[in-house]
Amino acid sequence: MDDTEKDWIGTFIRHLEYERRLSALTCKHYRRDLDALVAFCSTNDINRWADIDSEHIRAFAATSYRRGLSARSIQRQLSATRTFFRYLLREKHVKTNPVVSVSAPKSGKRLPANLDADRMARLLDIPGNAPIVNRDRAILELLYSSGLRLAELTDLDCGDVDVQDATVRVTGKGNKDRIVPVGKHALQALAKWHTSRGQLAAADEKALFVSNRGTRLSRRSVQARVSHWARRQGIDVNVFPHLFRHSFATHLLESSHDLRGVQELLGHANISTTQVYTHLDFQHLAQIYDKTHPRARAKSKDKA
Repeated sequence: MDDTEKDWIGTFIRHLEYERRLSALTCKHYRRDLDALVAFCSTNDINRWADIDSEHIRAFAATSYRRGLSARSIQRQLSATRTFFRYLLREKHVKTNPVVSVSAPKSGKRLPANLDADRMARLLDIPGNAPIVNRDRAILELLYSSGLRLAELTDLDCGDVDVQDATVRVTGKGNKDRIVPVGKHALQALAKWHTSRGQLAAADEKALFVSNRGTRLSRRSVQARVSHWARRQGIDVNVFPHLFRHSFATHLLESSHDLRGVQELLGHANISTTQVYTHLDFQHLAQIYDKTHPRARAKSKDKA
């Protein structure tokens, strides 16, 4: 690649910095991805940006793949290249954008994280009897027992929990209501919290969970309390409120294999959203198969 052509990258980066006001880190990523394109061009005797066509771009992506780059990284490279050629078009240095007709590889769907049953039990075993502790224990138990979203939890009012029916009425996405069962441990924790709630809640506050100021507990506060107890209980992974929902769904599928039932409990409008948990469940079953099935275990070689 000619030096005069390489200079266009520096001009482009300055355009990103001063005209588009992108961060220094973002500009650094653009330069890194374009340097990879320059290396590809040099290897393939391509000397001008105007000489690059869509087949070159596909070969560039394939080369990156063979080098071990993930689909997500290749997507980023192609995005940077597409933006660069858009700039070159604007400056009339090229006549076409060769990246427009090239599709980026699809990245694999990320499986949601979850806690196994043992670590979840350790996390929920919170010691103490102070009002804040009783509140936090009820929050964690309810998140895991009923698979609630964070917003669904913080929006709960006292009347939304039916102790007699062991259910909770929640308002999910799209203002759709659903009724979800509440487990025994969560009911016990909620009963204990009700005995303490009056020490914190303002007289006219309807919220089920309140802060030490007596008003409805915020989502950010719930996130902070979940992180606090994860550290206190010695949980060695990042724990956040939605992790309880993932764990709820995964553990239910492991035991029931009722995808439709889990879909209803989670309040998913489309079952394809719920199906991601079947991949987690399959991983669990595959591990059991590999460890226990006679045809899966490697046979020891016969002695001569």
